[in-house]
Amino acid sequence: MSHVGVGPRAVMRSVAFLTAGVLAVPALAGCTSEDPSGKPLAERDVAAAARTSVSDGGTLRWAVDSVPDTLNAFQSDADATTTRVAQAVLPSMFRMDETGSPVRNPDYLESAEVVDTEPKQVVVYKLNQQAVWSDGREIGAADFAAQWRALSGKDSAYWTARNAGYDRIEKIERGASDLEVKVTFSRPYADWKALFTPLYPKDVTGTPDAFNDGARRALKVSAGPFAVKKVDTKGDQVVLTGNPRWWGEPAKLDQIVLRAVPRDERVSELVAGKLDLAEIDPETADEVGLAAGPPRDAATGTPLMGPGGSPAPGAQGRSAAEALRSWAVANGSDEEAAEEEVLAREERREAEAKARRRQQALSGFEVRKSLEPAYTQLALNGADGPLADERVRRAVARALDREKLAEAVLKPLGLPAEPVGSHLALSGQPAYADGSGALGEQNAKEARALLADAGWVPGGPVKKKDGEEAAGAEKDKKDEEEKDGKDEKKSEGDDDGTYIVGEDNKNTDGKNTDGRNEGDRNDDGGGDDAKDGADRESGEKHSSGKNTAQGGAPGAYAPKGTAAPAGAAAAPLAKDGKALTLRFVLPSGPGSETLRTVADRITDMLKEIGIGTEVSKVPDESYFKDHIAAGEYDLALYSWPASAFPATDARPIYAKPVPAADGSLNVAQNYTRVGTDQVDQLFDRAMTTLDQKEARGLLRKADSRIWAAAGSVPLYQRPQLVAARENLANAGAFGFETPVYEDMGFLKKGAQGSRPSAPASSSPSS
Repeated sequence: MSHVGVGPRAVMRSVAFLTAGVLAVPALAGCTSEDPSGKPLAERDVAAAARTSVSDGGTLRWAVDSVPDTLNAFQSDADATTTRVAQAVLPSMFRMDETGSPVRNPDYLESAEVVDTEPKQVVVYKLNQQAVWSDGREIGAADFAAQWRALSGKDSAYWTARNAGYDRIEKIERGASDLEVKVTFSRPYADWKALFTPLYPKDVTGTPDAFNDGARRALKVSAGPFAVKKVDTKGDQVVLTGNPRWWGEPAKLDQIVLRAVPRDERVSELVAGKLDLAEIDPETADEVGLAAGPPRDAATGTPLMGPGGSPAPGAQGRSAAEALRSWAVANGSDEEAAEEEVLAREERREAEAKARRRQQALSGFEVRKSLEPAYTQLALNGADGPLADERVRRAVARALDREKLAEAVLKPLGLPAEPVGSHLALSGQPAYADGSGALGEQNAKEARALLADAGWVPGGPVKKKDGEEAAGAEKDKKDEEEKDGKDEKKSEGDDDGTYIVGEDNKNTDGKNTDGRNEGDRNDDGGGDDAKDGADRESGEKHSSGKNTAQGGAPGAYAPKGTAAPAGAAAAPLAKDGKALTLRFVLPSGPGSETLRTVADRITDMLKEIGIGTEVSKVPDESYFKDHIAAGEYDLALYSWPASAFPATDARPIYAKPVPAADGSLNVAQNYTRVGTDQVDQLFDRAMTTLDQKEARGLLRKADSRIWAAAGSVPLYQRPQLVAARENLANAGAFGFETPVYEDMGFLKKGAQGSRPSAPASSSPSS
């Protein structure tokens, strides 16, 4: 991602508090001999099969999100499809294994190792002697050197998105033979295995013009099991075909067609027989999983009974009793009712026939599931407003029951519902360790104490002056005026301009105090309606006039000492005449239902400690650019991919923002605007040590400090659900592993792929 420049903002931090909160963690971790990295929570699910069981030939039609704007993975507009194409057609020195660790790719490398550390770090690559580009030229030092010069950052004529690692190289030269490449570093670099994957031919990287424009819509020279045949923007597809000069195991498929299909249209394309492989949402996964029809008794073949012992409903959800009633009406003496029922029965028959055809079409697919190498987090914008105070951020984080949030997303899918314990790695990766102890477990009482220490207390009047806005929420004056009448109805007696914290809906005018404008928000649907919807879903109602303080707002009071109901919302909090309300920004698109469900639960959890939220649903296309990257949010949900090289890849995500030359704040990828010097120093040390054990220890310390700063809260590893044709082998939910494109194909008659016996079925930890 490109760097994002924002206006200057002061981020308040308590370094002593941060340090005190994490120093004890490494000592506690040292008390056990267990490997804290653990194991991957879920296996890959790809219907693995030996190449001898896979037929030769065929075309794999694979759904992707988009036709890429560029095939150059090092440009800012590269996307996931760019990566997929690069994996299939270009050299990779290292690939990821089942634990998300880099392993040597023998198709290109015989060996790669650090041969010197003093006075400079030197790495020697010994290339596979058969490795050649599709034009017949050997892969060699010239390709390595051209890519280094393009990505080193020294020549601004190259439009590169990143140069991490390449900027540490001093020189590249031929080794003892044409098959050896000697790379000398100016500074030690622990993540050297991240370099030259993918490797482009010097034809692409040799000049700025070739780099900037030469590989956007075509790759004339490649060196993988496949080659790019065409990028068809009109047909929304990229066609890959077998590379005749490939020296490794020959590709089983003749072609791979990457088709751009929107997520909400994929089930229709599966039904139409136009796709063989597609990542899908949970709703589509349910439909594919049920396509075989209702479960039947193994002995008798009769349908199993539904809940409560009633017969399971049919395709259109009609029970036997309803069917009998329909027959009676259709054959009854009331001619008008009978005619209507006959027409309705005909419509139902047509709908049932259509459903059966749809079900039959989907019966040839199966759902392959694992956990994606990425996690979803709650981001807390610490640039300004209430969340600039570390105590408030920590209170928000400690209000969250992360296990319940993980269960809400993953348990219904039969996937392990364990919360993620690290910002820098996932379970099973070498750098993983649960660092959440630096923040502390979920504890509403302690969260409220943190808020009280920060000056946010329940009860008391909130004076609303003309033009004053509630903390963290965003509304404009026009919408406020439109809602005045509605607010008066909701807040009777509020005619003196005073909002009493704890009364019913007294702050529904939606104003904020951060002064930000929200030009693209639909306030009628994204603010109050969203909150009301969340309340209806949770079964909660706004309390009317509940205030236990003497002289508080009028309303019902319980006898002194009566315990509050479990899970009841706490009295809203206020400070300096402003209510504590945070703007929660969410995408509104059809593929974001899971995020909105999680947001509803987080809203309820925050309500229990007295924090209000105003949900703002924005278009998907503007969600990240106009809100997350621009800092126009208080709370947001988005994901980061896991990396085998966290010292390099995670540093820009958590680095302390620094002032740019023009006076703005350079946040890199740290969209929470929360960072510390200590975290930066730990990343720098981890990046320069060649001792892997020491590097892991430094990264775990950095993660503990990131937890303590509470700029973001990892929640759960994202589910990976893939609909795959039943006879498709070696493709599906890959988990951590890099796909092996040459092994993908369709099974021979009678052959079966191997799948996990109970994919990702472990129960969540208690």
